[in-house]
Amino acid sequence: MIYEGQNLTVSLLDNGFAELVFDAKGSVNKFDRQTISDLDEATQAIAANSDVKGVVVRSAKPAFIVGADITEFTDMFAQPEEEVLAWVSKTSKVFDRFEDLPVPTVAAVNGFALGGGCEMALACDLRVVDTTASIGLPEVKLGLMPGFGGTVRLPRLIGSDNALEWMTTGKDRKGQQALNEGAVDAVVAPEKLTDAALSMVADAAAGKIDWQGRRASKKAPLKLNSNEAMMSFSTAQAFVAAKAGKHYPAPHMMVETVKNASSLDRDGALALENQGFVKLAKTDAAKAQIGIFMADQLVKGKGKKLAKSATKAVKMNAVLGAGIMGGGIAYQSAVKGLPVVMKDINQPALDLGLSEAAKILNKGMQLGKVTPEKMAKTLNAITPSLEYSAIKDVDLVIEAVVENPKVKSIVLKETEQNVDDDTILCSNTSTISINQLA
Repeated sequence: MIYEGQNLTVSLLDNGFAELVFDAKGSVNKFDRQTISDLDEATQAIAANSDVKGVVVRSAKPAFIVGADITEFTDMFAQPEEEVLAWVSKTSKVFDRFEDLPVPTVAAVNGFALGGGCEMALACDLRVVDTTASIGLPEVKLGLMPGFGGTVRLPRLIGSDNALEWMTTGKDRKGQQALNEGAVDAVVAPEKLTDAALSMVADAAAGKIDWQGRRASKKAPLKLNSNEAMMSFSTAQAFVAAKAGKHYPAPHMMVETVKNASSLDRDGALALENQGFVKLAKTDAAKAQIGIFMADQLVKGKGKKLAKSATKAVKMNAVLGAGIMGGGIAYQSAVKGLPVVMKDINQPALDLGLSEAAKILNKGMQLGKVTPEKMAKTLNAITPSLEYSAIKDVDLVIEAVVENPKVKSIVLKETEQNVDDDTILCSNTSTISINQLA
């Protein structure tokens, strides 16, 4: 064993190659302060061991690394700008030191490699992913930008146009698409991932793959002449302006950072990334988007716990309120094989709800995802009704009437009088406190 930390280990195999394995105590690997400290210490241990011929980075869990621990870092964001800058600069240098190891490095990516997980893979010289992998930089969804070298390494790997599309939309890529765009070097079946990575690092160490050239290109300025740069960044700025508008500063900051860093080497470009990250961390947009994410995670966590303890089987659903929203909800139930009653007080609303469900299914047929038989079966599983008597035997009710607390309260009260005591009542409200409705 070369190194053993709390969240990762490094072991030397008989063939002289090292395996750096992320294996945190929780259900997933993520970059918190402890993991970053472990990575830095592991990197130093590898660098000091002359027997190491190359390194494979992998995960012992179903996902590679899901990203940074945003719950831990939000406390840091509240500190003065100079302290946040010192922290992100110090952390990004951990990835630099790993990238600068004197031997080839290969990331073996399974499951999610998002945010910091993607940046860990980018710090490696080569990347092999399995068919379960999803790789991306979704920081924009939190009002932030990559802070551990993502805005520097990805543009130098796949070009600024593709990289900015990745980062400003926050969409992740499955393995084959990432391979097509040049972000990874191979896609294999899950059971072949480790062997493929070990074979790749062996080829690199033997000189069959120019890993040093690949690394050098990630540390050099972008290969763009003045005309190419002007076209690339003007297009990106126009795209972001059209999609994000002026109230979301993160995608604008990404474009500006990559543009200004295009003529700089890694260290200069990373300094600009650090500065941009800190500016975004202090914005109201980031605070709001992070708050929404945290609230969403809290609700999901409670939902999972309640689901595990649930004893009631749901065999039939009901939707209160038809129209476009109700029709969409009814479709989601019916398409999964659960019969659903769609209740409304107006026949035109019921007709619109059925039309919406049919519209969704027709689109699926056009894309080849839905067969005529599937469409017929799904629509037959939706029962429109103007009467409460139709919902007396349902197990779960989703209220989706007009966004008015008085109307919703009346509908929920009437519903309670027409269903069993153990029927689950839900609301599709987006602005009204569920406690108020309850």
